[in-house]
Amino acid sequence: MKKKILFFEDLGKKGYQETWDYQKILFNKLIQKKINKDKNQITGYLLFVEHPHVYTIGKNGKYQHLLVSSDFLKKIEATFYLTDRGGDITYHGPGQLVVYPILNMDDLFTDIHKYIRFLEEVIIHFLKYYGIKGGRQTGKTGVWLGEKKRISYKKICSIGIRMSRWVTMHGFALNVNTDLRYFDYIIPCGLINKEMTSLKEELNHPISFYEVKYLVKKSFKKIFNVECIYPNYSL
Repeated sequence: MKKKILFFEDLGKKGYQETWDYQKILFNKLIQKKINKDKNQITGYLLFVEHPHVYTIGKNGKYQHLLVSSDFLKKIEATFYLTDRGGDITYHGPGQLVVYPILNMDDLFTDIHKYIRFLEEVIIHFLKYYGIKGGRQTGKTGVWLGEKKRISYKKICSIGIRMSRWVTMHGFALNVNTDLRYFDYIIPCGLINKEMTSLKEELNHPISFYEVKYLVKKSFKKIFNVECIYPNYSL
């Protein structure tokens, strides 16, 4: 089967609002191409980014899952956004890789649950490069780590998406060298008594962010059977 083509961009460190606006531009561009039945359309875009401290909440999230005041958010230099994705509240920040696939699912498969499982599989596949076994939790999205010695599982990757006209936006956040204390100020994903973890926490040393981005991209290409090329435009 011929591989589909994605435009890939590593945005580096970008603010949440700026990146969200950019997502919407690409999202709308892809929908317009579908409406116009553009036969030369690409399958979509793959964006990598690292955000400053920010909390975001999905359309059906609960504000009480933010456990601190707006004054406290200013104190810890964090912002807050109500977004148009699914899911509850989560944190993005330095040392975390956020991945936004903006895809025309007509080119891949039109099944939203399968899409989420594929995103999870990207991270499960990626974690094997570090000798870590990732898995799923019944009835919950994201990727989890667990051992027999542990009382409960820890979450290393959160997922929240939007899909309209079978075009996706938003995506997943992988904790690499993330400061996990920032999760103490929320009930992550609305899940009570669930811990968050990171690659650094699990391996007991800082992880090369460059290496992680290379390997996540490699896993994404394999699981979705796509190729990534660099576009001739910039943000």
